[in-house]
Amino acid sequence: MSFKQTSLFPPSPGTARGTSTKLSAHKDKIVYTNGKVVIIRDLNDPLHAKAHTGHVQNTTVARISPSGYYCASADAMGTVRVWDTVGEDQVLKGEYKVFAGKINDLEWDGESKRIIAVGDGREKFGHAFMMDTGSSTGEITGHSKAINAVSIRHQRPFRAATASDDASIVFHQGAPYKYDKTIRTHTKFVQDVRYAPSGDHFASVGSDYKIFLYDGKTGDTVAEFTDSPHKGSIMACSWSPDSKSFATSSADCTVKLWDVETHKATKTWSLGTGVNNQQMGNVWSRETDIVSLSLSGDLNVFDSRVADKPARVLIGPQKTITAVAPSGSGTFLAGTADGRVVEYSTASGEAVPVAGEGHTSIVVGLAASEGKVFSTGWDDRVREISSASFSGASIATTAQPKAIAAAPDGTVFVVEASGVEAIRNNQNAAHLATKYTPSAVGAGGALVAVGGEDQKVRLHEWSGTALKEVTVLEGNKGVVSALEFSPDGAFLAAGDSSGRIALFDVKEHKLITARWSFHSARVNSLTWTSDSKHCASGSLDTHVYVWSVDNPTRNIALKNAGPGGVNAVLWVGGGAGKGGTLASAGADGCVRVWEITFHA
Repeated sequence: MSFKQTSLFPPSPGTARGTSTKLSAHKDKIVYTNGKVVIIRDLNDPLHAKAHTGHVQNTTVARISPSGYYCASADAMGTVRVWDTVGEDQVLKGEYKVFAGKINDLEWDGESKRIIAVGDGREKFGHAFMMDTGSSTGEITGHSKAINAVSIRHQRPFRAATASDDASIVFHQGAPYKYDKTIRTHTKFVQDVRYAPSGDHFASVGSDYKIFLYDGKTGDTVAEFTDSPHKGSIMACSWSPDSKSFATSSADCTVKLWDVETHKATKTWSLGTGVNNQQMGNVWSRETDIVSLSLSGDLNVFDSRVADKPARVLIGPQKTITAVAPSGSGTFLAGTADGRVVEYSTASGEAVPVAGEGHTSIVVGLAASEGKVFSTGWDDRVREISSASFSGASIATTAQPKAIAAAPDGTVFVVEASGVEAIRNNQNAAHLATKYTPSAVGAGGALVAVGGEDQKVRLHEWSGTALKEVTVLEGNKGVVSALEFSPDGAFLAAGDSSGRIALFDVKEHKLITARWSFHSARVNSLTWTSDSKHCASGSLDTHVYVWSVDNPTRNIALKNAGPGGVNAVLWVGGGAGKGGTLASAGADGCVRVWEITFHA
């Protein structure tokens, strides 16, 4: 067996209310961070996103060098990693501890040699260094509070501007960089400062709703933009490639386009009302595209020539993916830790949010049956999804759900601390009280398997009105954490907290093999190919394994398939015969799609 990663569905950028989120771009690609991951997303080809997973701490900002060969990414503990963007290996060029604290922004100089990183350090708020050696190339001084943004003039003579919570902008000469003067145009936090590509001007925006333009060489104030002002904190600004205009994004849920020569707003896009539509960051990509980030994580792509609405909106989860389930041919659903459910298409690479009233807390499980998908979460409800939309009906569970499975007749089985609840047509059909603590459930035909914290699996018959215990299966060495019947009903795979997967013969009620034991941590998810010959497992140990029923000693190991842990695996389109397509998802919010080949 062999494998190859064919595509990646990225998460949306991470956001925090009241905090500017830094986006960056290089040609057709936009770059941003979420959790410990750095994402490079191609606006032309959604299927070819890249993820850099080398950071140990949560990432805060990433920017590709002007040359396009390297990316510098920073994290919340003051580390900057410089890595190669050419090729698949992402070779590390250097890793530098810049200062002790969160890095809010960083910027390359025009020669792709020097980097300035700024933020909230204990001993200093900024540092300038060489990208290849980490040696200092000047001092970033003059601020008394955390620095929110930095921008460098890409032409000689080099200049740098830093914007801070102390309501000031400091203008630096370089290189090496040294303090020149303090600019006090703003009266509140300065959220962003950006140089025009030409180097003639730079602009600043802040929490005082104000926008200022400055001379790029001297730092002198040129103008304040007061036409059609924003009515909320302005979180970001970015320049057009021709340096004739720039865009601003604001917490008042609007994006504005400004003409540098006339100092007037030429276009205003409104994203509606509500906290989730607050605009937290932006970047100008390509000649005409402005990408503005909503607090919800949605990336709104505007055509600067059209004053109407976003040309398209890029969707994705902002939090950990906790569960997946098939929803159609080449499409599948993913539930997240913040209650959202997203539908992915492996053909287009696009993701769309499931419409309607969803969950308000962690989605703990998804289960498919008869063209519908059922979801349950820590809001203690079971909901029904069809045609990428939540149906209005839902039913409350009697206790916090742990897992969910669906039988072919549309009955949903939900595991709770005290037993198993059977739900059909949004009504309680039956309840099985258990003397043990159940931890997992699987359904296949008229059989329901319930795993327990006592390391045993109990097989039940479902009559339509009650669950009757048939037998007890033993073979696991930990709390049973995942159960999945093969499509033909002949096999049952049971994963546990020790990393072991026990394979049972359903008809004979016996253990076939316990050699599927290569995981080193809890097995979170199991999925079978449509021909019932191969089973894939995803684990907290970050690995995915594909196991063979015919040859239990053979497997294929997808090492480090999900940094932080793999929570869900799913064969997309069956995966029978000589190979198949496998999706894996987990803690980093990414869905990775693998092409698996089964050799004879």
